[in-house]
Amino acid sequence: MVPLIPLRTFLEVRRTGSISAAAARLGITQPAASTHIRLLEDQLGRPLFTRHARGVEPTPMAEDLADAVGGALDGIEARYARLRARGAGVEGIVRLIGPPEFVQHALVPALTRLAESGVDLRIALGGAEAIYAALADGQADLAITASAPDDPALGAERIAEERLLAVASPRWIAAHGAPGLADARAHPPLAYDTDLPLIRIVISAAGHPPDALPPPRATAPDLRLLRDMAEAGLGWTVLPHYLAREALRSGTLTRLAAPEPPANPLFLTWPRSALRTPRVTHARDVLRDLLAQRSDTTATL
Repeated sequence: MVPLIPLRTFLEVRRTGSISAAAARLGITQPAASTHIRLLEDQLGRPLFTRHARGVEPTPMAEDLADAVGGALDGIEARYARLRARGAGVEGIVRLIGPPEFVQHALVPALTRLAESGVDLRIALGGAEAIYAALADGQADLAITASAPDDPALGAERIAEERLLAVASPRWIAAHGAPGLADARAHPPLAYDTDLPLIRIVISAAGHPPDALPPPRATAPDLRLLRDMAEAGLGWTVLPHYLAREALRSGTLTRLAAPEPPANPLFLTWPRSALRTPRVTHARDVLRDLLAQRSDTTATL
């Protein structure tokens, strides 16, 4: 008989790097988790982890076992959670975190459907650091991220794509003689933070060195505010296509001449252990399915 419960414990230990952390996530005691690992090691005839002061490290056998059973076991749990959701309902709290601009633009219909199905939503907004911290600390069930996670404890699926456009007001372009990105990059930009994340992506995609940029004229952790400041003529910036669309149509912003705008992928990300809860699996499926139906999350201008 396949030892499903010990295998689930094994996967959680591998993903967290800690027997105690895995036990806490699974709602079992640490001795029980250790017993599950010993059972598998006895059956396989090889150690799965080496112990050290900070936790455990997987052996080559553990990596082979995780590759062999991880995806299948995650799939079984997700499917079982869907069946439980049908029979037991999905009432309860789901915690979501993501960038405020995309949540406002793309997620409201899905969030409405979730609320109507009985899910109580707790939504947090933030940038990459806050999002990954919430996932790591167990404070979020689902997240929108701009990168695929490296953490094996997290699952992810690409759900949207935003095109990044360099823009400025016509008045700023005229005043600075900078109709193109090659000209504008000599001037201080308006940026999300001092690391200039979106601006560096666009500069690199255009073939310019991203390290030669001046410090930003202003920073704000909200792209909607950057758009408004750019419209007011404070400087140039980089925006996702859906935030720039109306300003470009009305003429309050103009695209800076540049090569094809780069694509910035967005991912729906979750702690793998969270999918054992039917309402989280239900919420994940609703978000994924409704976003797949939206054309404006992948359209280009």
